[in-house]
Amino acid sequence: MRGALVASLAWQDYRNDTWLSACSVLALVAVIAPLLVLFGLKFGLVSSLTERLENDPATREIIPLGGGRFSGAFVEQLSQRSDVAFALPRTRQIAATADLSVGSSVLVTVEMLPTAAKDPLLVGLPIPQGLDQVVLSRTAAEKLGAKAGDWLQASFGRQVAGRVEAQRTRVQVLNVLPLEAFARDGLFAPLGLLEAAEDYRDGRAVPALGWEGDVVGVSEQRVYPAFRLYARSLTDVEPLRVFFAGQNLLVSTQAQTIAQVQSLSRNLSIVFWIIAGLALAGAFAAIFAGALASVARKRRELSVLRLLGFSTAGLLLFVVLQALYSASFAAVISAGLYGLAESGLNQLFVQVPGEYASHLLAQHYGVALMAILGISAVAAACGGWRVARIQASEGIRDV
Repeated sequence: MRGALVASLAWQDYRNDTWLSACSVLALVAVIAPLLVLFGLKFGLVSSLTERLENDPATREIIPLGGGRFSGAFVEQLSQRSDVAFALPRTRQIAATADLSVGSSVLVTVEMLPTAAKDPLLVGLPIPQGLDQVVLSRTAAEKLGAKAGDWLQASFGRQVAGRVEAQRTRVQVLNVLPLEAFARDGLFAPLGLLEAAEDYRDGRAVPALGWEGDVVGVSEQRVYPAFRLYARSLTDVEPLRVFFAGQNLLVSTQAQTIAQVQSLSRNLSIVFWIIAGLALAGAFAAIFAGALASVARKRRELSVLRLLGFSTAGLLLFVVLQALYSASFAAVISAGLYGLAESGLNQLFVQVPGEYASHLLAQHYGVALMAILGISAVAAACGGWRVARIQASEGIRDV
């Protein structure tokens, strides 16, 4: 009950000192609003860059360099790692090509890539099943004039004893990849189709497609020269590179690009906290000085409250509450000013939908509010501690 009375008296006194209260609010706004804009720029820029890297599977791709010899079991073990999102063997690149045509029209030579469930490049698209389903890249589909549901003729050539031979099979286009997912002429198919093409070009028979050869290929004994592998997150790329280095395997990654973004985030954080520290120290000093001045200016009124039975804690609460009133108003005004600045900055600098030049989350506003209220309360308590020296006798003399 006594606390509610102190809050009411503090509010009435705060309202009576309209100009001084407004000045204290504006002084805090001058500190809080620029800090919100600065942190919004830091968070928006880094978040957009990080999200762009996260959404681009190529950033998380790890490509083995040189000719390797990997068993299917080894690649399967890689796919089971917690830091790997997708891993699949690849056949020899020279054998992983196909000539596609629609009837007797345009012939397009495409790169063949193995795919399976959880392929990062085929997110949201149906996964080809069997040996007669494929997903085309956008460039290949445009050259062929093909769309989802069309049937294509896939031709695979080879040279045997100086003779040029070829086999054909029909494949159905399940879907077409967006251009940003794969910018080359490509065909995504189950690993079995790539193994069939490699077996045929090596002179082996492919019974599943009725292609004749010297011997039947034995898939379970196959050794692969490479694999397709994607890390689960950006932070997993460097540990995987280190893992492969420990296996004496040279790989190509985007670790340097990821490190640049992470370094930018760290550097911007350092700059922000240095500026924030200096600004908040200045705000603390201003609130502290304001509390000292307030106690000195209202010594008579506070002594009367002491005479009426208010304790030192009650008088200190009186001073702290007035500082909190200013901090609350300043926080609301600063949030409104930041909202206007955020809208303007994003309109000026952002051209990609979903990205931000400046952006804050709800929890950021919450943390900022708690921080300014906390600093204001502590600074006012430190500056207002002089109320402990006020005696009730001072109020009696002024009656």
